[in-house]
Amino acid sequence: MAGEIHRITQETLDKLKAEYLELTTAGRTSIARTIESARLMGDLSENGDYHAAKDAQGKMESRIRQIDNVIRNHEIVERDEHADAVQYASIVQVVYEGDNDDEFQEFFIGSIEERPDDVLVASPTSPLGEALLNHSIGELVEYEAPSGVLRVKIVGLR
Repeated sequence: MAGEIHRITQETLDKLKAEYLELTTAGRTSIARTIESARLMGDLSENGDYHAAKDAQGKMESRIRQIDNVIRNHEIVERDEHADAVQYASIVQVVYEGDNDDEFQEFFIGSIEERPDDVLVASPTSPLGEALLNHSIGELVEYEAPSGVLRVKIVGLR
């Protein structure tokens, strides 16, 4: 995904830079020690600790590359706490057509890197995210899903 511009807030950029620094310094040192300790246990072909440590190293290096890509290819966006329409970084409460308003689902419109806990993410470029942008509470919007056209009503915004 090199070259893709990641729209993130300054707060998220700062968080990612701190995670990157931690992983590339203490994280790499720690995993190297774990691998070396496992290596000293003998035969690597049947050494579960060694293989687990190498797997953890691979996952950590993948995360480092992912963060590096976001840091190198980002655009800072500002969050408007008082917006009355769905925008980037909004948390939108929607109900699907035919459901009761109290059966809402919440979606964070933005990057998965910024996702608040326990909230689903709808990328602003996804069919749902794109359909919700710039609409307000009470509006019914529709979007194309694999199963056909779906309609959702915006019942909350935070």
